[in-house]
Amino acid sequence: MSVASGLRVVPRSLFARNVLLLVALVAVSQVCAIAVLLHFIQAPRIERAAGAFANYIVALDTLLETTPPDARQTVLSRLDLRADLPAGASTAAPDSRLRFYQSYWRRTFIESLRRHLPPDMLVRWQSGDTTDDGQQRLWIRAHLSGEPRWLALPVPEAAHDDGLATALLLSLGLGALAFATAYVIQRHLNRPLAHLADAARLVSAGGEPGVLPTDGPTEIAQVSGAFNRMTAALKEADATRALMLAGISHDIRTPMTKLRLAMAMSSVPSTDAAFAASAEGYLDTIDTILQQFMDYAGSGAKETPVVGDLNALIANLAADFAGLGHEFALDLGEIEPFPFRPISMMRMLMNLMQNAVLYGVVGLEVRTWTDMNANTACVVIADRGKGLGGQDPEALKQPFKRGGGEGQPKGTGLGLAIVERIARLHGGTLELRAREGGGAQSCLVLPLSGDATH
Repeated sequence: MSVASGLRVVPRSLFARNVLLLVALVAVSQVCAIAVLLHFIQAPRIERAAGAFANYIVALDTLLETTPPDARQTVLSRLDLRADLPAGASTAAPDSRLRFYQSYWRRTFIESLRRHLPPDMLVRWQSGDTTDDGQQRLWIRAHLSGEPRWLALPVPEAAHDDGLATALLLSLGLGALAFATAYVIQRHLNRPLAHLADAARLVSAGGEPGVLPTDGPTEIAQVSGAFNRMTAALKEADATRALMLAGISHDIRTPMTKLRLAMAMSSVPSTDAAFAASAEGYLDTIDTILQQFMDYAGSGAKETPVVGDLNALIANLAADFAGLGHEFALDLGEIEPFPFRPISMMRMLMNLMQNAVLYGVVGLEVRTWTDMNANTACVVIADRGKGLGGQDPEALKQPFKRGGGEGQPKGTGLGLAIVERIARLHGGTLELRAREGGGAQSCLVLPLSGDATH
């Protein structure tokens, strides 16, 4: 097995790894405890019992061997002495996985007994299922008045049970209790980490996670406190940025308005119409750039999601573009109404459709459908322009990163960055792809379950 496949056996989560490590430690400790108990405690006890038992058997064999011939019948009537072994007797006791200690006891006792007895005194074991009374027996070859005979010695079931099985069950129960306790403790420790991960995902999507509790263990409380300070600093930075951009927009738009008014009241439009139109175009460009900065600063996180019809919104936008001379072919699949932020969603779709108009010009198309397996709405806005031009799609979504080459329309490079932020705000994704047959397409995937960030 390769290293990579071996690593896949180990769980990825810290919770699962800790639980697995705990189970392994408890199992190893139990196995080691049983091994130590059997090897250093039970084995010597069984050895001593077998030695004492062997001494009694040797003494009994000596007594039987010296029995007078006229007393043989009396001895045979008192003891179970047979000339032949019964059919069920065997050289070793049967093993049982369920009753492993009894099997270990029998095997160890018989082997030790054979070592202590003389070589001519053979030992055989007969299980209870082969006897008439259901009792287990040891058969030992003795000598009655010089003749070999098999002596039956019943082994009561109680001789195997010295409380070890109960001790083992109790040990396993304590191990299970330790595992359950550690599982509960680990879940308690893992809960604030899960909350921290959820809050981090919320921040990355542009949401506000709120204040994390800091009343847990010291180490986790320190991490939660640092996260709270970080989110507070980010919130303050966002507020400062929005205020600064709003101030810049206001301060710049005020003289722009005055400039428009001054141009309208001057004689420039009548004397040089081309210059006046060019100036008006520059003013419109500045106003558009300011609006894009404001859109990027205001991500729409404070807008409340409402249940809406995505297809209806797309159809309305397509009609607006058609009024400006840009026809989008619509292929709108069935999408159930779901919660989204209407203004942010309109801004996102409008940016993508505007990109298709500016960079694609022809082959404009919008397709929608529902992915039932993932419970998501899918939107594709495509064109037949020059495509991505070999550029990295992920890099194009970064702020101030512009696509296209010479002759392409100018802009701030914030359009796709705005779309990316709004898509993540709704719990969705944006992917840019080259379109089969030429051109480019923007693919939006939005959850239908209302998982938009609040």
